[in-house]
Amino acid sequence: MAYQIMNTSANHLFQVCLDKAQSLFSQLPPNIRDYLSRPFVRKAITFIAAIQLLRGVNRYLSQRAQNNWVSVRPWNASTELVLLTGGSSGIGKQIMQDLSRLNVKTIIFDIQEPKFPLPSNVFFYKVDLTSSAAIKEAATNVRRDHGHPTILINNAGVGFGGTILDEPEDKIRLTVEVNALSHFWTVKEFLPSMIKNDHGHIVSIASLASFVALGEMADYSCSKAGALAFHESLTQEIKHWYGSKRVRTSIIHPLWVQTPMINAIAQDRSQFRQPIMTPDKVSQAVVKQLISGNGGQVVVPSSHGFTAMIRGLPNWIQERLRDHSSQNFVRLRRLEQELQGSEGQQRAMT
Repeated sequence: MAYQIMNTSANHLFQVCLDKAQSLFSQLPPNIRDYLSRPFVRKAITFIAAIQLLRGVNRYLSQRAQNNWVSVRPWNASTELVLLTGGSSGIGKQIMQDLSRLNVKTIIFDIQEPKFPLPSNVFFYKVDLTSSAAIKEAATNVRRDHGHPTILINNAGVGFGGTILDEPEDKIRLTVEVNALSHFWTVKEFLPSMIKNDHGHIVSIASLASFVALGEMADYSCSKAGALAFHESLTQEIKHWYGSKRVRTSIIHPLWVQTPMINAIAQDRSQFRQPIMTPDKVSQAVVKQLISGNGGQVVVPSSHGFTAMIRGLPNWIQERLRDHSSQNFVRLRRLEQELQGSEGQQRAMT
């Protein structure tokens, strides 16, 4: 009986849409109606409509699968407590400001103290994210002072230029420890209460470097690919090992973002021809995930979503894509050397 009712409703909806389309078609000018009536044009329109329908179905199935086929209670800013790493500058600062405007209480973990006044609902803890002991101590203080965080945003990140042979060991270790290993220590502290309450959201800020590794980015790409692997394993463990269906996990993959991290390579835009976003674009993607209650993988901007498929392309195509981007870095470094050489000559002459 229920199936018959659903089938009747679907047929009725289809007929309504068909009648509406025919009504709109009849109102078009005769020359446009004649053009749209051509067999080739009608087939093209049908093909495009089918592709759009498949994309919609794919988005729906992906979203439901990434959220365990269950919904969560509506977002309530007053009941959420956010723990944000790296909130003193760059993307983290923007996320903090956007959450503050939504009246969300936010805790910042950062080694760098904020150089701006904090809103009344934001609290700062100076924490060395390379130290699991420091994270544990700060987490204990947070639980004592504010309660258990319901949202964890692993945003803190560092990056340095240099080839594998040139980059110092301390910078390589710092990059991997902040960008990837710190996720282990923060999750160990804050995930248990989320599982206990079957409510929470863990967001990892990764990068398109998770999918494409370039020259002079070995440590950074390793750390961001590690963040992606961490996110995938974490999602599986929450679902299957701990049986929590409503604790969400999201990972955000931005393109180049205008932060102090890339100032050196982005100074000459005539040579660095790739698009650069502002931090608010990434923050919008994070806040949208939180408010929607949906987990999943988000590429920013969405027009670069194809990057996630690069690993599935033939090897020769992958290599051509990496070659193109790496050659940009080589040109930038040569330009920097030329500028440094001319500046040195000018100083010597004066």
